[in-house]
Amino acid sequence: MRLISWNIQWGRGMDGRVDLTRIVRDARQFADFDILCLQEVADGFGDLEGSTGENQFAEIAALLPGYLLVEGAAVDLAKAGGGRRRFGNMILSRLPVDRILRHVLPWPAEPTTRNMPRMLLDVVVHSPFAPLRIMTTHLEYFSAELRTAQVHAIREIFRTSILRARQPQQEGKGPYARGASPGSAILAGDFNMPPHDPLKLSLSEPIGAGVPGLVDAWTAVHPQTPHPPSFCIADQTYGPPHCCDFVLVSQDLAPRLRGAAYDISTRASDHQPVLVEFADV
Repeated sequence: MRLISWNIQWGRGMDGRVDLTRIVRDARQFADFDILCLQEVADGFGDLEGSTGENQFAEIAALLPGYLLVEGAAVDLAKAGGGRRRFGNMILSRLPVDRILRHVLPWPAEPTTRNMPRMLLDVVVHSPFAPLRIMTTHLEYFSAELRTAQVHAIREIFRTSILRARQPQQEGKGPYARGASPGSAILAGDFNMPPHDPLKLSLSEPIGAGVPGLVDAWTAVHPQTPHPPSFCIADQTYGPPHCCDFVLVSQDLAPRLRGAAYDISTRASDHQPVLVEFADV
């Protein structure tokens, strides 16, 4: 099983052009992925640089027939003249999809003038080896306080999911149908902090009640090698090149890891995509 995670900056490349076809082409050239987790997907935001307000959720899905689209808009605002303006994450899967959850992450009042709602998109897929949860998110950039609250919430969401997997709910009818609640999980996205940040490292710490933390896939596969840069390679407006895009996995999945890589050559976004590969057996 192959998974790619990528902050696509609403499809805007370093040449200033919004080109969703290029995003999909570069992702496919990187790997024949089963799961594609994307952040910064927009719909109705004509004021984003290079955008005409296109529904990028729908356009990207149309470019990937055979994949199921799961939308996760953290920002959902009224649009002048009618309609909605949405911004957030999406997951595309060619594996069967079971339960879908959309977790709203904390958005406390904070003095920074620039911040926005964030969410965690949480999808259960039936992989070749077991049911597992695919989670993707994009954490706050401008506020460490908000980012901290969001990480704490994600840790609690993961802890609760493990406890739920250990004690499955009673089967029921209609919306009480049990569905899948696996403990195996993958967390992917743009975390807006470097690998050595204590807050990022806290995601790998035990969460209590016998719940272990998550494993950084790159570190597990390349224990002696620092993360490649995934941001600010072509433009240092937000600092020198560094890594802030990660894929973390539950400890039971770590032995299945067979590869982890960053594509540092594409310029289809201001971020670089990250790939992880798992063995079926």
